[in-house]
Amino acid sequence: MSLGRLFGVAERSVLITGGGRGIGAMLAQGYFEAGANVIITSRTEDALKETVDSILSNTTPPSDVPSPTLTYVVSDVSSREGCEKLAQDIAPLLPENRLDVLINNAGNAWGEPLERESGKMNWGWDKVLDLNLKGVFYLTRACLPYMKQDPESMDRYDPSRIINIGSVVGLLPQDAPTHAYDVSKAGVHHLTKKLSGDLAPHNITVNALAPGFVPSRMTEGLKSYTTFDDIAKNTPLQRLGDGDDMTGACIYLSSRAGSYVTGVVLNVDGGTIGASKIPLSFEDE
Repeated sequence: MSLGRLFGVAERSVLITGGGRGIGAMLAQGYFEAGANVIITSRTEDALKETVDSILSNTTPPSDVPSPTLTYVVSDVSSREGCEKLAQDIAPLLPENRLDVLINNAGNAWGEPLERESGKMNWGWDKVLDLNLKGVFYLTRACLPYMKQDPESMDRYDPSRIINIGSVVGLLPQDAPTHAYDVSKAGVHHLTKKLSGDLAPHNITVNALAPGFVPSRMTEGLKSYTTFDDIAKNTPLQRLGDGDDMTGACIYLSSRAGSYVTGVVLNVDGGTIGASKIPLSFEDE
């Protein structure tokens, strides 16, 4: 099998939540460049339109596959009702009523010290878990009719794919008062493993990406506690992540190359988790 076929995602239908900005927009560009038919969604139509226009103006898809499509649907995936409505709204956009790849990327963060008497936001717990964790479950369930394969005709070498975007802070808490966010991502990782067992009989793989620190509108908030330069210096590979890092990992999980992988949390973090060492000595400050 050629590398093009092994890692190809051309003509696959892909839904990316939180696709108007950040990692979601990076993934949208990468999948479109690879020839996939991409639908992005978020609450903010202006951001979605800007992303679609930018990608269409600056990206050249492969010439050896039918022209891919890139469209957007406005949605709110922080509630069950919003997720079920999105699943209905994408139906006319899916070739043969099939969704090949669902990427649950939408998320938000909240930072507030324990010492502060939080107001009605309650340290962000409801806001963050509604979108980051509960929304993943609700949308996955709502999209299953497009992803489950007929037992009589399913191709075990070409399953449907669900990729949940977690975070390294779901594996190792960060030194910031982002309690709800860190816990939500740990929940995403565990939900990924739970769903992988549920959905394997339907020929659907479920995996998670645990990105390290990637510059985006969301991670800008970390500048209240540190700098991107310091984050990079404290990362074993001495840099931050980027769109190619995220896209490469997700395309692997979406391709024939990743068709035998399920229930995995893939760290794409410059070694933040796997290459860290316990210090045995400390310099005096």
